[in-house]
Amino acid sequence: QVWLVESGGGLVQAGGSLRLSCTASGSTSRINVMGWYRQAPGKQRELVAGITSAGSTNYADSVKGRFTISRDNAKDTVYLQMNSLKPEDAAVYYCNAQVRRLYTTGSNDYWGQGTQVTVSA
Repeated sequence: QVWLVESGGGLVQAGGSLRLSCTASGSTSRINVMGWYRQAPGKQRELVAGITSAGSTNYADSVKGRFTISRDNAKDTVYLQMNSLKPEDAAVYYCNAQVRRLYTTGSNDYWGQGTQVTVSA
């Protein structure tokens, strides 16, 4: 079992920056990939950025060059630095952890409670 707690959301003007944090607890040694997803009203949840335990990253095309994901394995924490925010970035942002199963192959997904990001034009 893994628990994820996010922080750092809020209201920012277009062009501004925010930094999201997500700290994991529980069976953190079995976490492989951590990532951030977002969901705007009336839209499907989408991947924003992901990072493996080795530090490999991937980003949605819409945030490349503006957002940076990083991870502190010692603190079991993943960060999302969001710069040059646009109104279309407004959404609830969710932290995700893919946790290796203990006795079988594959992994399970765990989610945080979500943090609201609002961007004013």
